[in-house]
Amino acid sequence: MLLYVVRHGDPIYSPDQLTPKGMRQAEALSRRFAYSGLDKIFVSPLNRARQTAQPTCELLKITPQVEEWTSEATAWEEFAFHDPARNGAMNWTFHIQSDRYKTSEILALGDKWYTAWPFCEVRCKEGYERIMRESDSFMAKLGYERDGLRYRVVSPNDMHVAVFCHQGFGTTWLSHLLGIPPVLFWSTFDLNHSSVTVIRFANNKDGWCAPMCIALSDTSHLFADRQPLEFCNEYKY
Repeated sequence: MLLYVVRHGDPIYSPDQLTPKGMRQAEALSRRFAYSGLDKIFVSPLNRARQTAQPTCELLKITPQVEEWTSEATAWEEFAFHDPARNGAMNWTFHIQSDRYKTSEILALGDKWYTAWPFCEVRCKEGYERIMRESDSFMAKLGYERDGLRYRVVSPNDMHVAVFCHQGFGTTWLSHLLGIPPVLFWSTFDLNHSSVTVIRFANNKDGWCAPMCIALSDTSHLFADRQPLEFCNEYKY
Protein backbone atom coordinates (compact mmCIF):
# COMPACT_ATOMS: atom_id res chain seq x y z
CA MET A 1 0.00 0.00 0.00
CA LEU A 2 1.06 3.55 -0.66
CA LEU A 3 -0.06 6.22 1.80
CA TYR A 4 0.03 9.81 0.52
CA VAL A 5 0.10 12.51 3.22
CA VAL A 6 -0.85 15.74 1.46
CA ARG A 7 -0.60 19.20 2.97
CA HIS A 8 -3.22 21.74 1.90
CA GLY A 9 -2.41 24.44 -0.63
CA ASP A 10 -1.49 28.07 0.04
CA PRO A 11 -4.03 29.18 2.67
CA ILE A 12 -5.85 32.03 4.27
CA TYR A 13 -6.30 30.85 7.85
CA SER A 14 -9.08 33.27 8.72
CA PRO A 15 -11.45 32.74 7.08
CA ASP A 16 -10.33 29.16 6.47
CA GLN A 17 -9.85 28.83 2.70
CA LEU A 18 -7.31 28.60 -0.10
CA THR A 19 -5.86 31.60 -1.86
CA PRO A 20 -6.06 31.75 -5.67
CA LYS A 21 -2.48 30.41 -5.62
CA GLY A 22 -3.62 27.57 -3.37
CA MET A 23 -6.42 26.70 -5.77
CA ARG A 24 -3.91 26.48 -8.65
CA GLN A 25 -1.77 24.20 -6.49
CA ALA A 26 -4.82 22.01 -5.82
CA GLU A 27 -5.53 21.74 -9.55
CA ALA A 28 -1.91 20.71 -10.17
CA LEU A 29 -2.26 18.06 -7.45
CA SER A 30 -5.28 16.58 -9.21
CA ARG A 31 -3.24 16.07 -12.38
CA ARG A 32 -0.46 14.48 -10.35
CA PHE A 33 -2.91 11.99 -8.81
CA ALA A 34 -4.52 11.33 -12.16
CA TYR A 35 -1.13 9.89 -13.10
CA SER A 36 -0.61 7.69 -10.00
CA GLY A 37 -4.27 6.95 -9.28
CA LEU A 38 -5.98 6.79 -5.89
CA ASP A 39 -8.36 4.25 -4.38
CA LYS A 40 -9.40 6.17 -1.27
CA ILE A 41 -9.31 9.83 -0.27
CA PHE A 42 -9.54 11.04 3.31
CA VAL A 43 -9.71 14.69 4.36
CA SER A 44 -9.38 16.84 7.43
CA PRO A 45 -12.65 18.54 8.40
CA LEU A 46 -11.08 21.97 7.85
CA ASN A 47 -12.02 23.84 4.71
CA ARG A 48 -8.51 24.46 3.36
CA ALA A 49 -7.79 20.72 3.29
CA ARG A 50 -11.16 19.90 1.74
CA GLN A 51 -10.70 22.57 -0.94
CA THR A 52 -7.27 21.13 -1.73
CA ALA A 53 -8.73 17.65 -2.18
CA GLN A 54 -11.76 18.74 -4.21
CA PRO A 55 -10.18 18.88 -7.71
CA THR A 56 -8.64 15.44 -7.18
CA CYS A 57 -11.94 14.01 -5.91
CA GLU A 58 -13.81 15.41 -8.90
CA LEU A 59 -11.23 14.23 -11.45
CA LEU A 60 -10.99 10.71 -10.01
CA LYS A 61 -14.70 10.54 -9.11
CA ILE A 62 -13.97 9.58 -5.49
CA THR A 63 -16.11 10.73 -2.57
CA PRO A 64 -13.79 11.88 0.24
CA GLN A 65 -14.19 10.56 3.77
CA VAL A 66 -13.72 13.04 6.62
CA GLU A 67 -11.29 12.04 9.39
CA GLU A 68 -11.94 14.34 12.34
CA TRP A 69 -8.74 13.34 14.13
CA THR A 70 -6.60 14.90 11.40
CA SER A 71 -7.90 18.42 12.15
CA GLU A 72 -5.22 21.06 12.65
CA ALA A 73 -7.57 22.90 14.99
CA THR A 74 -7.45 20.04 17.49
CA ALA A 75 -3.67 19.73 17.22
CA TRP A 76 -3.31 23.50 17.69
CA GLU A 77 -5.20 23.33 20.98
CA GLU A 78 -2.77 20.65 22.18
CA PHE A 79 0.58 21.82 20.80
CA ALA A 80 0.41 25.65 20.67
CA PHE A 81 1.82 27.89 23.40
CA HIS A 82 2.36 31.57 24.19
CA ASP A 83 5.74 32.17 22.56
CA PRO A 84 7.85 34.83 24.33
CA ALA A 85 9.80 35.32 21.09
CA ARG A 86 6.53 36.53 19.56
CA ASN A 87 5.59 38.78 22.47
CA GLY A 88 3.31 36.11 23.84
CA ALA A 89 1.49 35.36 20.59
CA MET A 90 0.49 31.75 20.02
CA ASN A 91 2.90 29.51 18.13
CA TRP A 92 3.53 25.80 17.69
CA THR A 93 5.76 24.43 20.44
CA PHE A 94 7.83 22.76 17.72
CA HIS A 95 8.36 25.96 15.70
CA ILE A 96 10.86 27.61 17.99
CA GLN A 97 14.48 27.79 16.78
CA SER A 98 15.01 24.21 15.64
CA ASP A 99 18.53 23.64 17.02
CA ARG A 100 17.11 23.90 20.55
CA TYR A 101 15.52 20.48 20.07
CA LYS A 102 18.88 18.85 19.33
CA THR A 103 20.67 19.65 22.56
CA SER A 104 22.04 16.76 24.59
CA GLU A 105 19.63 17.65 27.39
CA ILE A 106 16.50 17.21 25.29
CA LEU A 107 17.79 14.16 23.42
CA ALA A 108 18.62 12.50 26.74
CA LEU A 109 14.95 12.71 27.71
CA GLY A 110 14.06 10.11 25.06
CA ASP A 111 10.36 9.32 25.11
CA LYS A 112 9.92 11.85 27.94
CA TRP A 113 10.57 14.69 25.47
CA TYR A 114 7.29 16.31 26.52
CA THR A 115 8.78 17.25 29.92
CA ALA A 116 11.10 19.79 28.24
CA TRP A 117 10.21 23.42 27.59
CA PRO A 118 8.06 24.50 25.84
CA PHE A 119 6.23 21.17 25.46
CA CYS A 120 5.60 20.95 29.20
CA GLU A 121 3.61 24.20 29.17
CA VAL A 122 0.70 22.72 27.20
CA ARG A 123 -0.89 19.35 26.39
CA CYS A 124 1.75 17.97 24.01
CA LYS A 125 1.91 14.59 25.74
CA GLU A 126 -1.85 14.10 25.54
CA GLY A 127 -1.92 15.38 21.96
CA TYR A 128 0.80 13.03 20.76
CA GLU A 129 -0.81 10.06 22.49
CA ARG A 130 -4.15 10.93 20.87
CA ILE A 131 -2.61 11.06 17.39
CA MET A 132 -0.84 7.75 18.01
CA ARG A 133 -4.07 6.05 19.06
CA GLU A 134 -6.08 7.45 16.17
CA SER A 135 -3.32 6.63 13.69
CA ASP A 136 -3.12 3.03 14.84
CA SER A 137 -6.90 2.65 14.54
CA PHE A 138 -6.89 4.26 11.08
CA MET A 139 -4.06 2.08 9.77
CA ALA A 140 -5.68 -1.08 11.17
CA LYS A 141 -8.78 -0.33 9.08
CA LEU A 142 -6.50 -0.18 6.04
CA GLY A 143 -5.04 -3.60 6.89
CA TYR A 144 -1.89 -2.76 8.88
CA GLU A 145 -1.81 -3.25 12.67
CA ARG A 146 0.82 -1.46 14.73
CA ASP A 147 3.11 -3.56 16.93
CA GLY A 148 6.02 -1.58 18.36
CA LEU A 149 7.78 0.19 15.51
CA ARG A 150 6.50 -2.31 12.94
CA TYR A 151 3.15 -3.18 11.42
CA ARG A 152 1.57 -6.58 11.11
CA VAL A 153 0.25 -6.98 7.56
CA VAL A 154 -3.26 -8.27 8.27
CA SER A 155 -4.87 -7.47 4.92
CA PRO A 156 -2.18 -7.10 2.25
CA ASN A 157 -3.21 -4.67 -0.46
CA ASP A 158 -1.86 -2.44 -3.21
CA MET A 159 -4.19 0.48 -2.58
CA HIS A 160 -3.17 4.10 -3.07
CA VAL A 161 -4.62 6.09 -0.16
CA ALA A 162 -4.40 9.87 0.23
CA VAL A 163 -4.98 11.91 3.37
CA PHE A 164 -5.32 15.67 2.78
CA CYS A 165 -4.35 17.39 6.00
CA HIS A 166 -1.93 19.93 7.50
CA GLN A 167 1.64 20.85 8.41
CA GLY A 168 1.54 20.72 12.22
CA PHE A 169 -0.63 17.64 12.35
CA GLY A 170 1.20 16.05 9.41
CA THR A 171 4.72 16.31 10.81
CA THR A 172 3.50 14.96 14.13
CA TRP A 173 1.69 12.04 12.50
CA LEU A 174 4.65 11.19 10.25
CA SER A 175 6.98 10.98 13.24
CA HIS A 176 4.76 8.24 14.69
CA LEU A 177 4.24 6.40 11.39
CA LEU A 178 7.99 6.27 10.74
CA GLY A 179 9.05 5.61 14.34
CA ILE A 180 11.14 8.79 14.56
CA PRO A 181 11.11 10.72 17.88
CA PRO A 182 8.91 13.78 17.36
CA VAL A 183 11.49 16.32 18.50
CA LEU A 184 13.91 14.99 15.88
CA PHE A 185 11.28 14.92 13.15
CA TRP A 186 9.99 18.42 13.93
CA SER A 187 13.51 19.89 13.92
CA THR A 188 14.66 18.07 10.79
CA PHE A 189 11.75 17.89 8.32
CA ASP A 190 8.92 20.15 7.19
CA LEU A 191 6.00 20.09 4.75
CA ASN A 192 5.45 22.63 2.00
CA HIS A 193 2.11 23.90 0.72
CA SER A 194 0.38 21.22 -1.39
CA SER A 195 3.30 18.85 -0.81
CA VAL A 196 2.97 15.08 -1.11
CA THR A 197 4.76 12.70 1.24
CA VAL A 198 4.61 9.05 0.19
CA ILE A 199 4.87 6.19 2.70
CA ARG A 200 5.17 2.60 1.45
CA PHE A 201 3.73 -0.27 3.44
CA ALA A 202 5.31 -3.37 1.90
CA ASN A 203 3.36 -6.64 1.80
CA ASN A 204 6.26 -8.80 2.97
CA LYS A 205 5.85 -12.58 2.93
CA ASP A 206 6.53 -12.90 6.66
CA GLY A 207 3.54 -10.67 7.41
CA TRP A 208 5.49 -7.70 8.83
CA CYS A 209 6.50 -4.31 7.47
CA ALA A 210 8.13 -1.08 8.56
CA PRO A 211 6.81 2.01 6.75
CA MET A 212 9.33 3.46 4.31
CA CYS A 213 9.27 7.13 3.27
CA ILE A 214 9.90 7.13 -0.48
CA ALA A 215 9.09 10.83 -1.04
CA LEU A 216 9.00 13.72 1.44
CA SER A 217 7.29 17.07 0.85
CA ASP A 218 7.33 16.51 -2.91
CA THR A 219 6.10 19.43 -5.03
CA SER A 220 7.09 18.15 -8.47
CA HIS A 221 3.48 18.71 -9.58
CA LEU A 222 4.09 22.45 -9.22
CA PHE A 223 7.22 22.27 -11.38
CA ALA A 224 5.29 20.27 -13.99
CA ASP A 225 2.58 22.95 -13.93
CA ARG A 226 5.20 25.72 -14.28
CA GLN A 227 4.33 27.16 -10.91
CA PRO A 228 7.07 28.68 -8.73
CA LEU A 229 8.92 26.39 -6.34
CA GLU A 230 8.82 28.27 -3.05
CA PHE A 231 8.80 26.99 0.50
CA CYS A 232 5.66 28.36 2.19
CA ASN A 233 6.08 31.66 0.30
CA GLU A 234 9.34 32.31 2.18
CA TYR A 235 12.10 31.43 -0.28
CA LYS A 236 12.67 29.87 -3.66
CA TYR A 237 14.44 26.56 -4.11
